[in-house]
Amino acid sequence: MDYQIEVLLENHDDFTTFLNTKLKEYNDEHSPYHKESRQKGSVRPLNLIVTDHQQQWIGGITAEVYWGWVEINKFWFTKEYRGKGIGGQLLAKAEETAKQMGATKALLTTYEFQARTFYEVRGYQVVGEIKDYPPGSSYYTMIKHLV
Repeated sequence: MDYQIEVLLENHDDFTTFLNTKLKEYNDEHSPYHKESRQKGSVRPLNLIVTDHQQQWIGGITAEVYWGWVEINKFWFTKEYRGKGIGGQLLAKAEETAKQMGATKALLTTYEFQARTFYEVRGYQVVGEIKDYPPGSSYYTMIKHLV
């Protein structure tokens, strides 16, 4: 046999860097969009920060705009501010800003115990579900066409 398999049960930064580099090279070779996204300024951040009267952060959204999409990565609010309409306003503001940045579609993920119905009410559709992840729940990929 001209190879061996080693099993490590700990992080290995050099190996992770190796794999990341090789995957990027492969994707760049086969997808002009991947290659373009590695150019400075191609993936643009979008952050919406909500503060209270004491200028303390109470929630917000982090997202990225690229490939004509906005990918919403994190969306959270302090418990006492939930259910007051702020989340809907914030999501609408993120979508509108993303449209101004060239996005025509939105992408996000959520767990069953998080906000699936919140997003569905606002026009998002489930395009993927992983059942029993975590056990007893589901993990959803959702998209929306921004018009």
